[in-house]
Amino acid sequence: MANLSTRYMGLQLKNPIIVGASNLVKDLDNCKKMEDAGAAAIVYKTLFEEQIELERLQLSEELNQYNERHAEMISLFPDIDHAGPREHLSHLKKVVNSVHIPVIASLNCTFDETWVEYARQLEDTGINALELNFYSVPADFKREGKAIVNEQLDVVSDVKKSVKIPVSVKLSPFYTNALMVIQNMYYAGVDGFVLFNRMFQPDIDLETEEHHFPFNLSHEEDNRLPLRYMGLLYGEIRGSLCANTGVFTGKDAAKMIMAGADCVQVVSTVYKNGIGQIGKMVDELNTWMDAKNYADIDAFRGKLSRKNQKDPFSYRRAQYIDILMKSEEIFKKYPMR
Repeated sequence: MANLSTRYMGLQLKNPIIVGASNLVKDLDNCKKMEDAGAAAIVYKTLFEEQIELERLQLSEELNQYNERHAEMISLFPDIDHAGPREHLSHLKKVVNSVHIPVIASLNCTFDETWVEYARQLEDTGINALELNFYSVPADFKREGKAIVNEQLDVVSDVKKSVKIPVSVKLSPFYTNALMVIQNMYYAGVDGFVLFNRMFQPDIDLETEEHHFPFNLSHEEDNRLPLRYMGLLYGEIRGSLCANTGVFTGKDAAKMIMAGADCVQVVSTVYKNGIGQIGKMVDELNTWMDAKNYADIDAFRGKLSRKNQKDPFSYRRAQYIDILMKSEEIFKKYPMR
């Protein structure tokens, strides 16, 4: 049997399969089942400052909607403060104390000060590492991309100075040059990179003529983008690499590792196939490694990265040109009707 152990941001993992941030981990029993199924680590659901602020506003509106209905009555309800992140922190601490695998917290904030404040509070729960979930939805025509990147770099620097645990960043692919951003974040102190996050996208219901937000689960084909970046980054930076999006099977995990990943995060495959899918992925990876006579993960990690490829065009646009040149193969698979 192959040795599946790997290291991620200095954390020793029994295998490369990490359960990514989602509502699945809100249930404590689910977390225990994930550990029993073979998960090497769990990323707890993201603490969103924006959501907390929205809940605080809603509570205030509900408590104050009947105020001053009578000349002698100013307020109907006593002053009640919103709990803020306390409920999230409390449940996270229960998860940390209930499982024997590393637990990683995920954080997304709106203001610079809260990034640091919440990062410290999350660290106090006993987590093993912290994942900063970065994304920016363009809404301002005048804001330059450089300003967004610099703001994120400042957050990384401030958080790293404030906590002692490893810190990773979960990024979107929507940068002009994601490689430069990743390199600069590594210089700012980032310990690991999770590529890539999936932002919820709006859709339109033509019957109701309203916006709706469908579930944003990934598909198997989505893993090609993170695979490309694993291959480009391997051997170029010292930070840990974690592939996310479109990883459904043990063979998908093997592909990511061969490109250069240290580990993978899975969510959609657990939603679609159940928690038992984690164990199936571990078994499939182990079976493939045994068949290939790979004794451990390091035996093939980065084997097909750009750094270890003789073909300099493997990860460049030439792939696209090559596919166009072989278009007859596409017609063989999908004949015209």
